[in-house]
Amino acid sequence: MSRFDHGGPRPLAVFATQEHACPYVPGRIARTAVVDPRAPLDTALYAGLIQRGFRRSGSHLYHPSCPSCSACRSLRIPVAEFRARRSHRRCLRRNACVRIDCVAAHYCEAHFALYRRYLAARHPGGSMDNPTPEGYQSFLTRSWCNTELLELHENNRLLAVAVVDDLGDALSAVYTFYEPGLPERSLGLLSILRTITETRRRGYDYLYLGYWIAGCARMDYKAEFRPHEVLTRSGWLWVE
Repeated sequence: MSRFDHGGPRPLAVFATQEHACPYVPGRIARTAVVDPRAPLDTALYAGLIQRGFRRSGSHLYHPSCPSCSACRSLRIPVAEFRARRSHRRCLRRNACVRIDCVAAHYCEAHFALYRRYLAARHPGGSMDNPTPEGYQSFLTRSWCNTELLELHENNRLLAVAVVDDLGDALSAVYTFYEPGLPERSLGLLSILRTITETRRRGYDYLYLGYWIAGCARMDYKAEFRPHEVLTRSGWLWVE
């Protein structure tokens, strides 16, 4: 256990997991630092930790703490300066008829059915496969933060759900799931583009996209949103 000084009245206890194989870079060993799950949390503390490189998964706030690697970088988009690329504009034109509805986090059978279809198609046989309603809700929401669901609809058809945490001056993308049988619609990309627009509409500064690893094909799409900022040892670095 270690102590993390977040600027509050007392440091937070942070625990390290056991070392394990990295799921992103073959041959590397990973370890994760996790905030004490018994610590009292709220949106203000959560927002401060996000700025320092933490991320939320279910009830856990964590960041990579690997023994010999620092490839994982937090990445955020300064939404006021974001400039859509040609591929982004094509995606928006293809989906011009799709509307976005912002709703408070709640359990919905249609959401859960879409989530199950998405995991079955994109992560078959993985640890998240065959989720239960209880596991679904535990993974995506928490009572101590303001979680919202950004629904993408075409007419009455639900196409995607972007789960975001509202930090008061930024949005943090927690997870996105979408109809897996429509690759031509680029629904994952569309979800991020619409979330950028929603972040800007609220007058917020940033959309946090979680971790990015240079050269990791699964994460390349994050760096395509420019300009963006990545967290380094000396602070947030602007990337054009």
